[in-house]
Amino acid sequence: MEALLLDVVRLHETWMEVAFPRQLDPSTVLGKWTPETTPETVAYYLWAALGAPLVAVTYPLLLVGFATRFYAAKLDSAVTRFGVLGAVVVATVLWGSLTLVTHLQLPFEDVIAVGAASVVAIVSAALAAGFSKVGGRFVSVLLAYPFAMTAIFLPPVVAALVTPTLEQAILPPSYDLARWILDTFLFVGGVNDVLRGAFDLETFGEQWGLPGLGYVLMWVGISVPLGWFLGILVSLADLVRPRPDA
Repeated sequence: MEALLLDVVRLHETWMEVAFPRQLDPSTVLGKWTPETTPETVAYYLWAALGAPLVAVTYPLLLVGFATRFYAAKLDSAVTRFGVLGAVVVATVLWGSLTLVTHLQLPFEDVIAVGAASVVAIVSAALAAGFSKVGGRFVSVLLAYPFAMTAIFLPPVVAALVTPTLEQAILPPSYDLARWILDTFLFVGGVNDVLRGAFDLETFGEQWGLPGLGYVLMWVGISVPLGWFLGILVSLADLVRPRPDA
């Protein structure tokens, strides 16, 4: 409970830092800035009151940031031990073994599905690991997290495009999810109507001999902003509760 209280206080101080100096990390010499005039006092406490409901809404997201940071640190530690090339080799061995098992036990079309999914997973994992080692929070948020999400979400979709069993388990729920996103997040400004008029999720790509391309692009479109979102939450977690080695 003490840690939760400290998190909430630091999150609110982060909000106060947007408008007033020395709120999150007070100066060792000057201390925390406090208002001196009546207008400054009114503005200070009004800003603090505005931040209270925002903190209430943001704190659950901050907990997601803490959890994401924990598991991202585990993956980053593994990449550090093996190196980027080693991580690619491990991913290749794992997915290659799965493809081999598929080749020995399942029909040829399933082998193609798993092989295609393996290539997607290996390339995405390699790019995520590589960008995470480039350094800098901006590069991690902009590139590493989106490719990591792509490595998680895209392989099953690629496999489902050529495997009837997986197709029924993945593509219809994907269609329902796309419809829900269009009717909620993309409802503002009529973006959903524009997309519905320009693309058909089920048939997009068939004119170029690439059936299922719409589903692939849909999950890429989900993975990238989701990666940015999680990366921003991790950055917020680092700001509110810095890592011991930071």
